[in-house]
Amino acid sequence: MRLNVDELAVQLGVSLTPVRSAIQLLAAEGLVDVHSRSGTFVATLSRQDLAETFDIRCALECLAAEKGVDCLTDDQIASAKRHLAVLAKPIGNAAQRQAHEQANSELHQIIIDSSGNKRLADMYDSLQAHIAMGRLHNVDESWRSRLEQEQAEHEEIVSAMTARDAVALVSALRSHIMRAKSVLLERMPE
Repeated sequence: MRLNVDELAVQLGVSLTPVRSAIQLLAAEGLVDVHSRSGTFVATLSRQDLAETFDIRCALECLAAEKGVDCLTDDQIASAKRHLAVLAKPIGNAAQRQAHEQANSELHQIIIDSSGNKRLADMYDSLQAHIAMGRLHNVDESWRSRLEQEQAEHEEIVSAMTARDAVALVSALRSHIMRAKSVLLERMPE
């Protein structure tokens, strides 16, 4: 999809400068392709792009778990358990689905935050837009059939966090993230 910078500025009610700056940031993240002669386009995400993104996410999250498991506070573990309870609730509408996705994201963010590593956190954050883009391009109703398995995986993750067991946490995270990668890639067109 082609992006018209002038139209975006008008739609947003701002001058061209902030829109151009935003486009440059999106291009640096690989979310927008800027071609000097033909224009600015929303980037396409290939299967390989998505696979590589999930591999990096897995490496970062597992590293965060190794580094941060002993630093998890009682408050972080209590928060993880609250998120787990939200994830266990049935999903019947868009608001409930959004609450589910938010709890999922915040649960994983606790692990990233526990590492105390700002560079790791920044790298992890930069991947999230690519993962969200991959999910948006592959929306279907099959996510409902995976909720029970996903819940069991999250329970294993929170259990390992509670026990402050780095080996179990890394194993649970790796299994969870690689399954999510596999499901997303199998739904993605060639």
